[in-house]
Formats: sequence, C-alpha cells, structure tokens
Amino acid sequence: MDKNIAPNPAGQQGTGEIETRITDFVRLGIVGLFAYWSLKLVAPFLVIIIWAAILAVALFPAYRALTVALGGSKRLAAITLTALNLALILGPLTALSLGFLEATEHLARNLDKGTLHLPSPPAGLREWPVFGEDLYRAWSLAASNLAETIDRFQPTLIKAGGAVLGKVASIGMGLLAFMASVIVSGFLLVPGPRLAENTNRFAHRIAGERGVGFIRLATSTIRNVASGVIGVALLQTLLAGMVLYGFHVPATAILTFVILILCIIQLGPGLVLLPVIIWGWLSMSTGMALALTLLLVPIAVIDNVMKPILVSRGLSTPMLVILTGVIGGTISYGLIGLFLGPIVLSVFYDLIVAWVRHPDGPPPPVENPAPIARDPPIAP
Repeated sequence: MDKNIAPNPAGQQGTGEIETRITDFVRLGIVGLFAYWSLKLVAPFLVIIIWAAILAVALFPAYRALTVALGGSKRLAAITLTALNLALILGPLTALSLGFLEATEHLARNLDKGTLHLPSPPAGLREWPVFGEDLYRAWSLAASNLAETIDRFQPTLIKAGGAVLGKVASIGMGLLAFMASVIVSGFLLVPGPRLAENTNRFAHRIAGERGVGFIRLATSTIRNVASGVIGVALLQTLLAGMVLYGFHVPATAILTFVILILCIIQLGPGLVLLPVIIWGWLSMSTGMALALTLLLVPIAVIDNVMKPILVSRGLSTPMLVILTGVIGGTISYGLIGLFLGPIVLSVFYDLIVAWVRHPDGPPPPVENPAPIARDPPIAP
C-alpha cells in the first residue's frame, strides 16, 4: 500500500466546515447563556423598564418643547417634567385617599352611634327584571334595620372586604412601580436621541430598513395611544369629577377614580355616570337632574369622537387594528398592555401586508409619515 497518498482537499474542507459550525454553536450557546442570565437579573425590574421606555417615548415631544422654553437646559427640563408627572399622580391619589378615609371614618362613626340610616328603596325598583324583587327586599331590610342586615350578611361582607383589600394592596404596589417608572423615564429623556439612534441601528441589523420602519411605527403608536387613550381618559375624568363635585354627588373622589380606571381600560365612564344620572332623577329636583344629565351625557360620549381621530393620526395602520390591540392588550396584560397590544398588532399587520403585496421578493421599507423625532439644536 502506497504511503505517499496525497491528502484529500474535499475532506479537509468538510472537516473545516464542521469545526466552524461547532465553533459557531459554542459561541451562540455562550451568548444565549449570558442573555438568559441577563434577562433573569432584570426580570424583577422588567415592567418598570418597559413602562419607563414607553413614558420616555410618549413624553419626549413635551420634554423637547420644555427644553426650548427653559433656554436649552436639558437636565432642568427632565427634572421639571418628572416632578410634574409625579405631582399629577400623587395629587389625585392623595385627594382620593383623604376622601376615602374621611368617608370611612364618617360611616364608622354613624354606625357606632346608630345614626346611620338608608333611605327607603324607590317603588319602581320592584319592576326591574330578574333581580328587582330581591334587591328591593334587601334594600328594605337595610333601611329598616341596618345592624340586623350587617349581622345577617357578615360572612359575605367579610369575604368581600378581604377581596377588596387584596385588590387595593395590588393597586398600591402597581402605583409604586409606576411612580418608579416615571422617575426612571426622567433619566432616559436626556440621552433619548442617542438611545433612539442605537435602537435604530439594532433594528437595522435585524431587519434592515424595514426594521427601522417598525421602530418608527412603534414610536408613533405609543404617542398616539398616549394622546388618544390616556389623554382622552384624563379629560373625561377631569370633566366628570368637576360635574360630580359641583352637584355634591356623594363619594365624588371614589367615583372619579373609578371613572379614570374605566376610561383607561376602555369600558368608558358610562358605567358610573348612568347610575349617577339615575340617582339624580330620584333624589334631585327636575331642573337639577336635567342639568346633571345634560352635562354628563356629552362627557360619556366624547371619547367616541376624539379617540378615533387621535389614535389613528399619522398612521397607515387601520384604527380597528389599533383599538383591538388597546382593548386586547389591556385585558391580557393589564395597563401596560394598553401600549404593547397596539404596537404588536400594528407591526404584525404591516408584516402581513408586506408579505401579501410582495410575495416574491424583499418588501420595500415601511412608509411612515411620523418618523422618530430628533433632538433639536439646543445650546449646552
């Protein structure tokens, strides 16, 4: 057998390819391991980070305008805007807490003295379908002997009270996390343009120009949802709270807070305002009840006019897709899904449209009339 057989180039090439692939797999494994560890480390703060990024994107136009108004001082503008946002959260929250404590103290005091009495139920309550008769009977019992009614339903009331306290504690922790997100977003405002540029570069490495277009689409969606959903919800809540306070509706602070929550999760203020209107017609004079109705009805329906205009402004994505994402995201993931839902659905919708229109080749870049805002020339 000849010992001077020449080496096989094809075999060496195949061995080299295998070694290269093994090296690539090892590198990917190491990168994946570090990525997994990194995600585990930031997982406790992931919601805060996502909220901070959303708030920074939504508030950047206001930060830019405030920077110009303050003579170009970026840090002062970021501090001022963050302080204003915290005041907008803590102010109503403090008023709500004080109103709730005052109402609870007043209720407990009257209950101990035996001076707490409920009005008799209206006769028309019996005519309500399904539960009218049972509700009338329970209301009549409470109106005639409140202490006996409380003793009779004490186990149910204790169970319901525990559930309510649990929900209140959960809401409190959520508010603390949200305030932390507001503070973190203040630190993201100053380096915002540089962070946006790095995000665009990362998206370009993943999907080319279309990836950059998706980042711009997400930015526009966040700002439109912030103005069309959150902005309209705050407007409705402010107007409704002023009307309820002006007409001396009981538990105005609590009702206003419930209206805000219902508006944000897209159920609308009608679930609160309709019973208030009914209460007004049962307990007020005809003129006062009519005035209350004429003021509350436009507030209840104003979002049907303003929201479609603000949410779909400057976007090629259909309004139905965005609103579906808003509602579905809120139901699935809570308040943060209010923004994540429309972003995911909008990007997925554009992917489907691009695939349908350009099945044989790479699609062109995403067209977006509202690109990411760049930092204006500001004096240091």
